[in-house]
Amino acid sequence: MIVLEFKAKGKTTQYTAIDEAMRTAQFVRNKAIRFWMDNRGVGQKDLYRLSKSLRGEFPFVKALNSSACQASIERAYSSIARFYDNCKKSVAGKKAYPKFKKNYRSVEYKTSGWSLSETRKQITFTDKKGIGKLNLKGTWDLNFYQLEQIKRVRLVRRADGYYVQFLVSADNKVETQPTGKTIGLDVGLKEFYTDSNGHSEPNPRFYRTGEKRLKFRQRRVQSKNKGGCNRKKAINKLGRVHLKISRQREEHAKRLARCVIQSHDLVAYEDLRIKNLVKNHCLAKSINDAGWYQFRKWLEYFGVKFGRITVAVNPAYTSLECSHCGAIVKKSLSTRTHICECGFVMDRDWNAAINILKLALSTVGHTGTWILDPNATLRERQGRTGDSTSTHAGVILSEQVGSKIEESSPL
Repeated sequence: MIVLEFKAKGKTTQYTAIDEAMRTAQFVRNKAIRFWMDNRGVGQKDLYRLSKSLRGEFPFVKALNSSACQASIERAYSSIARFYDNCKKSVAGKKAYPKFKKNYRSVEYKTSGWSLSETRKQITFTDKKGIGKLNLKGTWDLNFYQLEQIKRVRLVRRADGYYVQFLVSADNKVETQPTGKTIGLDVGLKEFYTDSNGHSEPNPRFYRTGEKRLKFRQRRVQSKNKGGCNRKKAINKLGRVHLKISRQREEHAKRLARCVIQSHDLVAYEDLRIKNLVKNHCLAKSINDAGWYQFRKWLEYFGVKFGRITVAVNPAYTSLECSHCGAIVKKSLSTRTHICECGFVMDRDWNAAINILKLALSTVGHTGTWILDPNATLRERQGRTGDSTSTHAGVILSEQVGSKIEESSPL
């Protein structure tokens, strides 16, 4: 499965109709959550019946395509199922109790409610919301795929406009020749990563660089009256700055991951838990700015696409253990040089990268077996994390699955 994204071009009235469709999808989802709160134990079929009754009761819901209403129900049920699953697994902390959505920014259609033009450069939404025909701007060629391969269509609103996403059922694997090389990666804050060969990639720090622009736009928002048109314009400009930073971070991670995967047969990296790391308030901003999760996500995606082995190892003691003799050398975070009693001296991150590679080579890797739920919504397919997509050292292979399935166009 792949996701192809296009910029949607239309009139102001069409954008207003898209916003109305998104509000309707939000209304259906929130109604489903309320129905579940009032009637614990209801299943997905009961929520589908609720959608049918809502279409009969509210004309604006009936104006939205029935498949879009079903997709909103599926989103609601996915949040309910996630809550039950966290309770069953006794996840520490909050269990992700389903919440009502306030600002919906997307609406999803299945195989009905839309049609493509013969050139595949325009899409027409055929429900009664009045969206009509939108021009598609992008580099992807939809003529390469059959209409039967397009399983979902999603309209997304961002700060810089509206986008159309297509979920296409297609084989995205590429045959490549083996390189005979292996590599271990140690991510950090000083350098983005240091590999087992001693090469370091600089950390671009996109958020730190854009903080001056963000502060300026935030002050402009605070200076406007609440509820006014000028405040909405200022919020949109602030959102555009945030959007640019997120795109820079994502594109940087994608570019590096693709180069690393194409150059090596096996890539090893730390199995970090970012949610736990950002609890350190002193380093939280720098950790989020580094974008380690995005980098790992694309490593695992390209690993499957190009048939490479990706191995996530336990990060415990990788920075403390000597890669030469195996002794544990305790050091603080500020100590950047590894000095062992055996006389071995090396950069701290380089030493950790070598240890990561050794741990990966001590286990059996695989090219990835990703489970694909045909009933999952497009948003679920995009939002799934890469925490379990690669091989974990010391864990049975049959118990390891993943779910990363997208490659969007560069933004």
